[in-house]
Amino acid sequence: MIATLRGTPQQVNLNSAIIEVGGFGMLIQATPQTLATLQVGREALVHTSMVVREDAMTLFGFASGEEREVFEILTGVSGIGPRTGLAILSVHTPEEVRIAATTKDTKAFTKVSGIGPKGAQRIVLELSGKLAPTGAPVGSGATASAPAWEPQVLEALTGLGWIERDATKALDALAKNEPEIVATGSVPEILRAVLRSLGRGNRPGN
Repeated sequence: MIATLRGTPQQVNLNSAIIEVGGFGMLIQATPQTLATLQVGREALVHTSMVVREDAMTLFGFASGEEREVFEILTGVSGIGPRTGLAILSVHTPEEVRIAATTKDTKAFTKVSGIGPKGAQRIVLELSGKLAPTGAPVGSGATASAPAWEPQVLEALTGLGWIERDATKALDALAKNEPEIVATGSVPEILRAVLRSLGRGNRPGN
């Protein structure tokens, strides 16, 4: 099993990245939060989990061992595949998942695209006793006075090819047009919103 990768990102996309390790380009699928920590040409360490199926082997990457651990527990739940597990961690931090599982907060899971009320109930039932809060800080959402998300979102956008000036203008416009997202959204939610404003599917320079 490949547990970690240390290498140089050669390409960072919205949902994946290619990291060169020993002359090989390793493709990883990852959350926006993890991808935001990667910069093309700068060495990085990524924690990984490999999912092997009859027709494919997919490597999922995470910024921390804690995130990988929660991912692997989530994918052990009936009906949760790796894509859904990644989607949950794109909306919630590992600690938020632990809290939601412990408090049986089904609404937290229905915030994830593709998970309905029945699916959320099954998730909290099957996660019972498997995840417990660690006391780590939660709440990655931004506030007007302390936009902790801004450096991460800017880094993700520049990593995807937009120049910092355009990315900053897009964030300013988002703050004016959709203040509720800026005030309460998580890093991936804000990143998705600003990418929509920049033009979904349009690469920089197109």
